[in-house]
Amino acid sequence: MSATSAATPSSSLVTEVDQLLQRLGVPRTAYTGGDLPVRSPITGEAIGAVREVSAADASAAIARAQAAFQAWRNVPAPRRGELVRLLGEELRAAKDDLGLLVTIEAGKIPSEGLGEVQEMIDICDFAVGLSRQLYGLTIATERPGHRMMETWHPLGVCGVISAFNFPVAVWSWNAALALVCGDSVVWKPSEKTPLTALATHAIAQRALARFGDAPEGLLELLIGQRGIGEVLVDDARVAVLSATGSTAMGRAVGPRLAARFARAILELGGNNAAIVAPTADLDLALRGIAFAAMGTAGQRCTTLRRLFVHDSIYDSLVPQLRKVYSNVQVGDPRTAGTLVGPLIDRGAYDGMQKALDQARALDAKVHGGERVPGLGGSDAYYVRPALVELQKHEGPALHETFAPILYVVRYSTLDEAIAWNNAVGAGLSSSIFTLNVREAEQFMSAAGSDCGIANVNIGPSGAEIGGAFGGEKETGGGREAGSDSWKAYMRRATNTINYSTALPLAQGVKFDV
Repeated sequence: MSATSAATPSSSLVTEVDQLLQRLGVPRTAYTGGDLPVRSPITGEAIGAVREVSAADASAAIARAQAAFQAWRNVPAPRRGELVRLLGEELRAAKDDLGLLVTIEAGKIPSEGLGEVQEMIDICDFAVGLSRQLYGLTIATERPGHRMMETWHPLGVCGVISAFNFPVAVWSWNAALALVCGDSVVWKPSEKTPLTALATHAIAQRALARFGDAPEGLLELLIGQRGIGEVLVDDARVAVLSATGSTAMGRAVGPRLAARFARAILELGGNNAAIVAPTADLDLALRGIAFAAMGTAGQRCTTLRRLFVHDSIYDSLVPQLRKVYSNVQVGDPRTAGTLVGPLIDRGAYDGMQKALDQARALDAKVHGGERVPGLGGSDAYYVRPALVELQKHEGPALHETFAPILYVVRYSTLDEAIAWNNAVGAGLSSSIFTLNVREAEQFMSAAGSDCGIANVNIGPSGAEIGGAFGGEKETGGGREAGSDSWKAYMRRATNTINYSTALPLAQGVKFDV
């Protein structure tokens, strides 16, 4: 298998995108003649030009969403689930086209593009069932003749700010749950991937049309850059905001939401680690590491970025890993056999090279990391994934670089490796490869990984929608998708009902008048 693959001639790419968007139901005026160019990382060429909304347009969209919420909150939750069921049907019908559009606009290989759409379908299925399971509790009360319970009510307008690396799935994680919970949704996608957002919005409009009586403004889309996101952050009518991006973005967004007491769901950085213990199945570990570190060209928040290998197996595993890195096929993601597509843009490439230079200054052994010639155009950035052997857990390994760099460090004791796992700002995902149940349980215990996700014998990436997704520390603390994440989109009320003729007070208080 060749380690590189030639890019498909770019002359057909604009035509292919136009045909895809037409089949997906996006008006041609929405992606041509605008002031914001859209580039495919596959070739670096412009494949569209979208129109940015103004701050006034964004405010008007929020107003429509607020009015829609006031009607939608009164629709029974199972009926709201019917809309999400129809959305899932429309996504199934459009899966191939939307998946290919993700590949072209974000640079993912086709199986990952299709997998992202499948994730949207899966969360719709989850949310449909959830629409009949928005349970509250009946609570024991100390007062006779009373009943105490909690109820859950729709919260309000849900804002969603998503990133380029999962251009459609993140919206669906939030929108599917928000809709069944009774909220309206206003979405500001990444300015790097607006075409997939336009396509998803068109798909959702078909579901709304089939549903028949959903209020206008229930699902709004805002195409724009940072300033439009700030409108969502600062508008008092947006009750809950889910923002996916860098930790730096979260530091800017979090205090502004807190200042107006808005609900925040922050999905931020992830400097994820894996430990390979002495008893690990090395063949399984090798495959798990390869996907986790190189999938999506290292541009996942759950990408494996740090690898701690026990002294006793380092010289067995790492040479095999170097071989995998040198042979993995880099190229146009649409070409058969390609496993690593392009970086999103020049900024990602520059960030990668800066981190590798920092590693070299520490006398690290850097394998790969160079730009691959002859792929795409001058504005396309294909790189070989980099395997960096560090003498110590230090330098650039302590900070997330959104690129395919894997830092490898020897360790001697499990306590040492767990301490390194936890010694970074982010706390998203982590894993251990071991056949020793004591090591596995220690890693998942309160004294183990401090991340929101801790896996055994799989890598840190590739989460399913059934589990709540998110992390601790500088990852923001938010949770999306499965488990009880729906509670973030609703407000809780505790209710006490007195069906007696007496009025006993709690805690034995007496107040007789």
